[in-house]
Amino acid sequence: MPYFDEIDGCTVENILKMISGKWKPSILYELFQRTMRFGQLQKALPTVSRQVLTTQLRELERDGLINRKVYTVMPPKVEYTISKLGKEIEPILTKVARLHDEMKWNEKK
Repeated sequence: MPYFDEIDGCTVENILKMISGKWKPSILYELFQRTMRFGQLQKALPTVSRQVLTTQLRELERDGLINRKVYTVMPPKVEYTISKLGKEIEPILTKVARLHDEMKWNEKK
């Protein structure tokens, strides 16, 4: 598989753009664990602002990494789940996290 094609550009760069953002990896990590509502995500990530969380959730949904399900009840209920594509990214993010831990371990030596 080539890393670059005439239509989409660099395929690796396109995937990195989908998961880049200060909170996107953390949001994905939380959703790898379970389906969550907006308020649950806010509690799990207390230092992210409501506006930034909303923006990053919208971007993740737009890019097909998460699903957003709206229930027509009062009060309104919205749930976020990891999508099929998002599940494919989980081992990549897990490997990146392990690599980070290994690099920190090597720095201590």
